[in-house]
Formats: sequence, C-alpha cells, structure tokens
Amino acid sequence: MRQLACFYLFILGFLPLMLLFFVRLSSTLPLWLLQGIGRVLGRLVYACPGRYRRRLQDNVRQAGYPDPAFARRAAAQTGAMILEIPKVWWRTAACLAKTVSDDEHVVHNALAEGRGVIYLTPHLGCFEITARHLTQHGPLTVMYRPSRSPILDPIVSSARDMANLHAVPANRQGVREFVRALRRGEAVGMLPDQVPREGDGLWLPFFGRPALTMTLAARLAIQTRAAVILIAGERLPAGRGWRIHYLRLAAPLSDAPEAVALQINEAMETLIRRFPEQYLWSYNRYKQPDDAPPYPDGPTPVKTPVN
Repeated sequence: MRQLACFYLFILGFLPLMLLFFVRLSSTLPLWLLQGIGRVLGRLVYACPGRYRRRLQDNVRQAGYPDPAFARRAAAQTGAMILEIPKVWWRTAACLAKTVSDDEHVVHNALAEGRGVIYLTPHLGCFEITARHLTQHGPLTVMYRPSRSPILDPIVSSARDMANLHAVPANRQGVREFVRALRRGEAVGMLPDQVPREGDGLWLPFFGRPALTMTLAARLAIQTRAAVILIAGERLPAGRGWRIHYLRLAAPLSDAPEAVALQINEAMETLIRRFPEQYLWSYNRYKQPDDAPPYPDGPTPVKTPVN
C-alpha cells in the first residue's frame, strides 16, 4: 500500500509538468487551426444540456440577443478564446505582430497627462492579448487571483512572466502596488466584470439586470485622478489576429464611487455591443455571493440591442 501511495504521489506531482508540456506544444500550431478547433469544441459543449448552456442562453437573452443562432456562435467564440490562449502566452511576439488598432492615440494622450492610466479589460474577445499589447506602451501592473488548481499553477506562473508586466495578488497589498504605480504615472489593469469578493461591491445595472459590481477601479480613479480606459481585443476571422479597441471614460469623473462604477458598466455595454458574440456570456455575472449586500427589489427589464 505504501508503494502504491508513493506511485500516486509521483503521478500527481508529474501531471502539472505533463500538462505544461502539452499546452506549450499546442502553442506551436497555427492560430487559425487553434481557433477553428476551439470553435468546433465550443459548439459541441454548448450542444450538451446543462448549467453552462442554460446560463449562456439566459445571459444573451437578458442582453437582448434571443436568436438561438447567436448563442451558438457565442459558444463557438468561447472555444476559440480558450484554445488561442497558449499561442498568446508563449508566442507573444508573433501574436503581437497580428494586432492592429485605429485608437492608439487614446493611450498616447492618456499617458502624456502623467496621472497614470487604469485599463479595464472585460471578458471580451481575447483579453489575454490586451495586457501584452499594452506593455508596448510602458510598465503595466495587473492583478491576478491564484489558481484554485495546483495542476494549473505552473502553467499560469510560466505564462505570467514577461517584460514590463508586473503581476500583484488581488488583495490589499496588490491595491497598494496599484496606487504606487499610478502615482508614478504608470498603468494598471484589471477585469471590471468579475464578481467581487469579500463583500466589496454594489448592485448596479448590467444589461438591464442588477449585477454585483466591483468598486475598486472607481475608487482608484477618484483617489488618483488617473485616466480610465476600457480595452478589448476583437478576434479577427481566419486567424488574422486581433483588433484592439479602446474606450476612454469621459472626464471629469464623479467623486461618488457608485456613479463611476455605473459609468464603467455602461461603457462596458457599449464596447461589448461592438462585437457581442465574443463576450463570455457563460460567465456567472449575476450570481449572488453570501457576503453580498442585499439584492435590490424591483423588475429587471430586458434591453434591446443598440445598432
């Protein structure tokens, strides 16, 4: 029994290295092939009845996209997003060569102000390429949540390291690092549509339904007067790469965190509607954590898409 237990421990210790090897090996495949396989797998997963399918359907209907074909295309884009990640992580230079943008002046103007920049990247398109694209403009500090799986830790840690990108944990120490970076006139980045933890958040409308919304970005913007820019990497067809979109919040910002957080949600909706099929609609954006403030009463209307 002792020998059997040692064998299992050896296998469990070896699994992360094996997984890292195969994931890195997949990064050598052409981008069009990875995304194509991902789209097929995404549709196959969506075809299976279950919580994933129901949540995706509910969220796209809530946003005003009731067509079943839209949901299938969104699921396909989710698959493409997952399988392109290794390429972005370990073939960064080649992927950056495939990024284009018509809005780089938005970043240049914000950095020239010297007050720091807060980049907000929703779960839209390829959100892994955006941070790497931004490092071309200077140092970027980003927040991360440690993986819950010890098997994934070596992969995530290996992919996180690159020049001009500094990752800090999503805790008070990380927030202090954010403030220091902004005081130096540098940039920080975070995901604005994650459900906040530990009671930090407000119920604010997101596509017509109350969603627990983080206030950290709003409080940082008020405290430091940094520019706030939403960014997303639109996935181009046939493996041609990504188009980077920027959307800066109108200034001056309010001194009320709730007002700024609401402005961020509204800007996210505007950005998502540019290429809505590439949003991660399967994310449980409307969940109600146990430590959340009381859920607001009243109806939750469904919005109609704005063309």
